[in-house]
Amino acid sequence: MKKPVSNEKHQQRMSKVKQQIDKKIAQADKEQGVSVLLTGNGKGKSSSAFGMLARSLGYGHNCAVVQFIKGDWECGEELFFSQLTNVSYHAMGAGFTWETQNQDADKAAAEKAWTLAASLLADPNIHFLILDELTYMFNHGWLDLEKVTQAILERPVSMNLVVTGRGAPDGLMAVCDTVSEVKDVKHAFRNGIKAQRGIEF
Repeated sequence: MKKPVSNEKHQQRMSKVKQQIDKKIAQADKEQGVSVLLTGNGKGKSSSAFGMLARSLGYGHNCAVVQFIKGDWECGEELFFSQLTNVSYHAMGAGFTWETQNQDADKAAAEKAWTLAASLLADPNIHFLILDELTYMFNHGWLDLEKVTQAILERPVSMNLVVTGRGAPDGLMAVCDTVSEVKDVKHAFRNGIKAQRGIEF
């Protein structure tokens, strides 16, 4: 067992840490929105995005959501956030490809969702935007990566953007300011536990 340090030594260490952190905070002086990409095979990408939506709403910001896969079925985030006056909420997808089994319809839904997303990305009145499950559109070849990344780079300077989805392409990771990969360690579904309201949807 590691021997505990004295209060005096702990205070000295924390004082040095505080100086280093304060210096980094002082150096981060750019006033602009950020783009966040949440990818990886683990659960929690969309959940994290909607947590940031709640934070942004806490400051009274105008927000928007475009969901590229979720279709007509009920999900808790839409039930809650779509009721709020300063959230423009759009569940545009046709559903998962193994459910729709119609490639042409899926591609058309992706293009329609992107047309809306592109208009929101260009809107200076929106402070926070989620493009939920966007990455799947590239994996299936339904959207042009260069066109999307250019729109991300050209969005209003004050706009915060969160993009979610597995298998994010390198080009998308390159243009986003913050990239986090959610790792899959365990999942209840593999033990036969049904998807839970409020957890998975």
